[in-house]
Amino acid sequence: MHSWSASAIPQLPGRGQQVRLTDSGTGELSATSLEGPATLYVCGITPYDSTHLGHANTYLGFDLLVRAWLDAGREVRYVQNVTDVDDPLLERAALIGVDWQALAAEQTDLFRNDMAALRVVPPRDFVGAVETIPLVVTAVEELLASGAAYRVDVPDGDGHGVGDVYADTSADPAFATETGLSGAEMAEFFAERGGDPDRPGKRRPLDPLLWRTERPGEPSWEGASLGAGRPGWHIECACIAREFLGLPVEVQAGGSDLVFPHHACSESHLRMLSGEDEPVTVHAHGGMVAYAGSKMSKSLGNLVLVSQLTAAGVDPMAVRLVMLAHHYREDWEYTGAQLETATERLARWRRAMRADVGPDATGLLDQVRTALATDLDAPSAIHAVDAWVAAAEYDDGAARTERDRGPGLAARTVDALLGVVV
Repeated sequence: MHSWSASAIPQLPGRGQQVRLTDSGTGELSATSLEGPATLYVCGITPYDSTHLGHANTYLGFDLLVRAWLDAGREVRYVQNVTDVDDPLLERAALIGVDWQALAAEQTDLFRNDMAALRVVPPRDFVGAVETIPLVVTAVEELLASGAAYRVDVPDGDGHGVGDVYADTSADPAFATETGLSGAEMAEFFAERGGDPDRPGKRRPLDPLLWRTERPGEPSWEGASLGAGRPGWHIECACIAREFLGLPVEVQAGGSDLVFPHHACSESHLRMLSGEDEPVTVHAHGGMVAYAGSKMSKSLGNLVLVSQLTAAGVDPMAVRLVMLAHHYREDWEYTGAQLETATERLARWRRAMRADVGPDATGLLDQVRTALATDLDAPSAIHAVDAWVAAAEYDDGAARTERDRGPGLAARTVDALLGVVV
């Protein structure tokens, strides 16, 4: 599956700093490496509806990490998946009367367009779940052979083959320990977020599905000894991470609603497949975006779509600035007033940074680098840029410098590190 087109990133003088991120499980700042290839896995979309600000907020947040790593001189190996076969996609396609593959292709294209418009650096590997099914089949067979998975019979008339396959979480003593969640919290989230705790035949309520055997009317693929069927959600990401990044993955990222069960289960699968105690080094998760009083979600329909905003003539850089005004880990609610503020901010930045002379921006570059190195603190970076712009607007004839060290360097800084082109 092809990714979206990349925008050129300006080169900056000097080198960026070592990035520290808040680990979702411990709540403590964890340092990423300073040298060598950086590996990042960000969970992607299930393409059954358009990209809303909640989605974009996650990908933009970790786009800052990619930019900070590149600025520090690191090679970045960034992988993002697309869950292009899953129950929500199949249900939406049936509801609106379209082919599920056509719906997935259409919405994936729209997502690519939205990411390109927002100048999100594309992943090196953009991988669909369907194209990784052979990897999943091999992995599930490995788990069965090792005793880390088991079969559950499918009721007569509801399926074919040798039964569904579930992971045996008791085989992993470290299961979900990285989440910092209690047993009660995990039980609640598992039921809310696509799990099937009450499935007859399972050994434990939190055991996740690895392979769903063929059902009438559902897509299926040849699964060798597993029988025809399709993969569970969590095993897809484990297989993609193992194949395209290798272990350990330096940063596993996504929205905070993926901490459990999705990321906990996929990391457990990696432990069982690799024998590595810590297949993920840092767990980083972005906050949720609300609108009209509730978390933005497709089920509620309270969506603010990136494509609708840009089609209405909103500058994508203003949309980006709306999100940058919030820390990536923050839960926040979108309002039209925020877009107005961002549009005004963008206009002020452009006036100041397109001038021939202005304040020296060397200090600004250092401030933005420090902000991003400290848990991707975009709001602090924005405040630093605002202060530079205010100094540029207050023209007392003093402290003016030529464009390359002044407005030009400021423009390259916000482009390279914040992804905002002025």
